[in-house]
Amino acid sequence: MLERPLERFLFASRWIQAPLYAGLTLLLVGFVIKFFQEVWHSAANLIEMRETDLVLTALSLVDLVLVANLLVMVIISGYENFVSRIDVPEEEQEETLTWVGKLDSGTLKLKVAASIVAISSINLLKAFMNAEDMPDDKLLWLVVMHLTFVASALLMGLLERIAFAHHKGA
Repeated sequence: MLERPLERFLFASRWIQAPLYAGLTLLLVGFVIKFFQEVWHSAANLIEMRETDLVLTALSLVDLVLVANLLVMVIISGYENFVSRIDVPEEEQEETLTWVGKLDSGTLKLKVAASIVAISSINLLKAFMNAEDMPDDKLLWLVVMHLTFVASALLMGLLERIAFAHHKGA
C-alpha cells in the first residue's frame, strides 16, 4: 500500500540534483569570464611580457579550459546518469557529443581523475617555471601531491578494471 508511493517519491527525488547541475553551469560561465579576462590582460601587456610569462599565461588558460571541460563532463553525464536522459531533437543529432549517454559513473570518475592529473601537471610545470621564486619545500609538496594524484588515478583505473572485468568479457 505504501510501497508504490514511497518508491515513486524516492525515484522523483533525483530531480533535487537538477539545480546542482544548473549551478555548475553558472560556474562554467564564470570560467569563460575569467578566461577572457586573462586573455584581455595578457593582450594588453603582450609587448612587455617575457617569454616565460607568456608560457605561464598559456598554461593558465589551458588550465582553465581543462577545468571547464571537466565541468561539462560532470554536468552532462551526471545529469544523464542521475536525473534524466537528455533528448536531442533529430535535426541537432549531428551536434551531439560522441560520449553523451555513454559515460557511466565509473568512467566519469576515471575521466575526472585523469583531468585532475592533467591540471596538477600544468600547475606543477608552472611552479617549476617559477622555481627560483618558490621555496624548495613548496615545490616538494607540489610534486608529492601530483604523484599522489597520479597514483590515485592509476589505482582507480585498476580497481575499475578488476571490478568490471566480468562485464566486459575479460
